[in-house]
Amino acid sequence: MKLRLNTLFTVICFSAAILSAQNKMAPGETAKLIADRIVKSTSYLFENKKTGETYKTVKDLELSPDVQAQSKYNQWHYTNGVTNIALMELGDKLKDKQYETYVLKNMNFVFNEGNMDYFKKLYDQAFAKGGWDAVRNINWYMLFRGKRLDDNGPMGASLIELQKRYPNEAFLDYINETAKHLNTTEPRLKDGTIARIWPHENTIWADDSFMAISFLCRMGQLTGDNKYFTDAANQVLKYNKYLWCPEKQIYYHCYHTDNKEHGVAHWSRANGWLFMAQADLLSRMPKNHPLRNAVIKNFQQQASGIARYQGANGLWHQLLDKTDSYEEITGTSMFVFGMARGVKEGWLHPDFIYVAQQGLKGIMSKITPQGDVTAICVGTGIMPSLQYYYTRPTQENDPMGEGPVLRALVEMMDAPKYTEIKAEEQYDKIGNQQ
Repeated sequence: MKLRLNTLFTVICFSAAILSAQNKMAPGETAKLIADRIVKSTSYLFENKKTGETYKTVKDLELSPDVQAQSKYNQWHYTNGVTNIALMELGDKLKDKQYETYVLKNMNFVFNEGNMDYFKKLYDQAFAKGGWDAVRNINWYMLFRGKRLDDNGPMGASLIELQKRYPNEAFLDYINETAKHLNTTEPRLKDGTIARIWPHENTIWADDSFMAISFLCRMGQLTGDNKYFTDAANQVLKYNKYLWCPEKQIYYHCYHTDNKEHGVAHWSRANGWLFMAQADLLSRMPKNHPLRNAVIKNFQQQASGIARYQGANGLWHQLLDKTDSYEEITGTSMFVFGMARGVKEGWLHPDFIYVAQQGLKGIMSKITPQGDVTAICVGTGIMPSLQYYYTRPTQENDPMGEGPVLRALVEMMDAPKYTEIKAEEQYDKIGNQQ
């Protein structure tokens, strides 16, 4: 029994020491740890998952669906789009070009004539044999599928950021294809609201606010065409119409238009996607845009609602209104990012930086001194039961969480400190009572 108590005491002390070290790390230092680990671990190799053979290029290689990019950071996935954006923001903040050079290398690895042609042939072959289900087994299938915003929205957004720095005809062609998809083929309701045709036909997903707006606002900036900003702003306002819960002052994960019912969950990351999307839009839309003030008002409304659900450790829970759900880092990071950006840009009252500061402490508690990011909820669809959200597994060191975490850390690097009006400084303004 004594041995067990001693062991428990040692574990508690060790955990406390780690937490103390984590809380002392500066946001910039932590961001660099995470970013440098990502850069170092990206191999730029292809691997045959059956034989274990690796290749620097797949050009002239025999077609095989077992051949895939070895590194998760070389996959074509919306989470890498967010991470690419975050890494370029980090490089801009630090005035260090190595991170945008890394993103460029990633995209050149994909937009390489030999590599892209190889996987396009595999994709076409798989589709001819087995249709949409079959293509999911092909590396980079989202690059070629282009049927949903997960395929092309955030990756296209990160490509726009890269295109502004390193103009490339292949990049621009893909950007224009994505714009065409959003403008002409992306499923929408009659009022223009972007919706998916599953799990019910015409279901509005909060996630799609960022998947669409991250691209639309950057396309507006790239082209100077106001229609992209107008579309993005209308998405914000329509999503608020369909998803906002006035009783709880937060968003539902979804709304099914066929039976006119909301989903069961106020999922943290879904609310985070909406919050981060608005911050991205407001950072780019013209100051005189007729819908700008409406977006700012909406952003302020969400910030006030979110702040009321922050937990004791500075983190927000997987289900915002369920304190028995686990503390989760991606939603927390999106809230911290948006609040810090909002205060610095003047969209939010300065008091919200206190919420962001407490959120930063929570984020740090889930990052190890080596820069490993924990408590990342895995990819999550929509299900008609809270149990599904409660039991979603968590993972470590995945772009699903690393992108949002990096964006929050970058935004907090130069965030102002919280200040309050002291009572003693105001007494002279109070008249003497007779």
